[in-house]
Amino acid sequence: MARNTLSRSLHDLGLAAWFGGTLANAVALNPASAEATTANDVGAVANTGWDRWTPVNAAAIGVHLVGSLGQLRGNGARIAGQRGVGSMVALKTGLTVAAAAATAYSRILGRKVSEHHDVPVESGTEPLAAETPQDVVKAQQQLAVLQWAVPALTSALVVVSAFAGEQQRASEASKGLLGRLGDTRMLASGAGVAASVKKAVSTARR
Repeated sequence: MARNTLSRSLHDLGLAAWFGGTLANAVALNPASAEATTANDVGAVANTGWDRWTPVNAAAIGVHLVGSLGQLRGNGARIAGQRGVGSMVALKTGLTVAAAAATAYSRILGRKVSEHHDVPVESGTEPLAAETPQDVVKAQQQLAVLQWAVPALTSALVVVSAFAGEQQRASEASKGLLGRLGDTRMLASGAGVAASVKKAVSTARR
């Protein structure tokens, strides 16, 4: 089996930054911004932090996707021939799409907040009573959920990636290949039986 060190490194490093950065901002930046001197400073700190993180996060996602494509290309034979790998790839693809969509929508909401820059807020995801503009209030309400949704989805990708690595163990690969071979034989046997039945029915009608 050929090595895919470069694509795996890109896959893992991009995913690590994507997961770790969004989690750190949710755990630290959003709550810590509330420690600013004034409500306007709170908004400015949170917006500056997220605006600086956005291009780095976009690069991390791009690196991860490039690595993922490289992994798909390098493991084409396993995907086709080892039972369980195809379903793992489908699950991983679904999680990647969901995480990317959640990240993109979070940025759309973040830009609505960032347009006001030093908007008066309680924290990065909490409005300040009647002082926060209504469009910012709505955006923050959704961001309060999405700030945890993205780390949750990317952490699920980490787990699935770990499982994918386990599937490459020699024992698992052999088991999967034998299982796929057994499935193929069962299909071939079933097709043979169906052909025999069809032939017998055809003969009986003559």
